[in-house]
Amino acid sequence: MPEQYTHTDAFRGAAFTAADLTGATFRDCDLSGVRITGSQVAGLRVSGYGGSVLVDDVDVTDFVAGELDRRHPERLQLRAMGTAEDYRAMWDTVERLWSETVARAERLPEPMRHERVRGEWSFAETLRHLAFATDGWVGRMLTDGAFVYSPLGLPPSDVSAEDAASIGLDVGVQPSYTETLALFADRRASVRRVVEGLTDNGLEEVRTAALAAPAWGVESHPVAECLRTLMDEYCEHRRFAERDLAVLEGR
Repeated sequence: MPEQYTHTDAFRGAAFTAADLTGATFRDCDLSGVRITGSQVAGLRVSGYGGSVLVDDVDVTDFVAGELDRRHPERLQLRAMGTAEDYRAMWDTVERLWSETVARAERLPEPMRHERVRGEWSFAETLRHLAFATDGWVGRMLTDGAFVYSPLGLPPSDVSAEDAASIGLDVGVQPSYTETLALFADRRASVRRVVEGLTDNGLEEVRTAALAAPAWGVESHPVAECLRTLMDEYCEHRRFAERDLAVLEGR
């Protein structure tokens, strides 16, 4: 088994010279300011958020963003939201796209819906994570600060088992696909109820709650920010899910 390095800063500022990193995986890592020079990068795959990216001193950030917008126009719709009606229309789009993706996944044998591609979350795990995100941004922040998380939800992979357990989650639980899909449908319905009651003035209301584990503390956000963050989660994770479904379909 390859070496595993988790929650370490041992490599901060390190230099790797003539080292063989073939097949290495960096997940949930801070790679800010990393430089790769004079190295073989055939097949290098990068996905993530934030900051500029330079390739041979050419800033490709805007190119990548523009290409993603072309392939996924819902990203443009998300950034353009301003009114309550915009948020309702955006959720219409999110629900339509996810209904198509769920239908695509269900054309595969059920075991594949639980199969990870290149170590990323399986389709079922993605649905569970979006349920978790909905529990936080809608359940805790917009519905009731005492909201109880579904034990089937899946937090980000950098959340410790102890922090997960503190809000009633068991990161080792393995629900059936039927249970997972029912949870996902229920959480989508909860977002629908919120956006149907939105007003323009209500978007600016600030809500305060303990978003997730106690260790994360109490947060305050406008309603608009809560919904925008959640809808962005749904859009981006669908993009990853579609990418991985294509791999599974090709087998």
